[in-house]
This record gives sequence, C-alpha cells and structure tokens, in this order.
Amino acid sequence: MSTAPKRVRKQYMNTEYPLAMLRFEDGHEIKIYKGTGKEFDCYPGEHIKILALWDPTSTERELVATKKSDDFPDAAE
Repeated sequence: MSTAPKRVRKQYMNTEYPLAMLRFEDGHEIKIYKGTGKEFDCYPGEHIKILALWDPTSTERELVATKKSDDFPDAAE
C-alpha cells in the first residue's frame, strides 16, 4: 500500500493585481488582495493557476500564470 504524498507549506504575495486568486488542481481557490500575502498547503508538483480579477464586481477572470507548487517560496516557519 502506498502512502499519500506529504503536503508542503508555501506562500504567495500579491503585488500586481487588485485581486488575485490561486486555483488548485482540486478546484478550491484562495483570494489574495493587492499588498497582502497568504500561506497555503499544497502537494509537491501540483499545478496552481494564478488568476487576476481587475473588477471585483465582475465574474470575469484573467489567467496570468500557471506555476508548479515547487516554484512558490516556502512559508516562514
């Protein structure tokens, strides 16, 4: 029986977009407003999409990047 991969703790700082969203492979999303950052758990090698919302009243989102979890900096312990 194989064991599930261990989750890793990463972080993202939003310095460019009025509202950025991280969308994970399992479908959940994290909102990050400009000038703030968040820590999150993910699996090694997981693909995470970074979406920008230019108008928070709109449902329109722009895909600005797709990164692997390994490309995000580790969260401070």
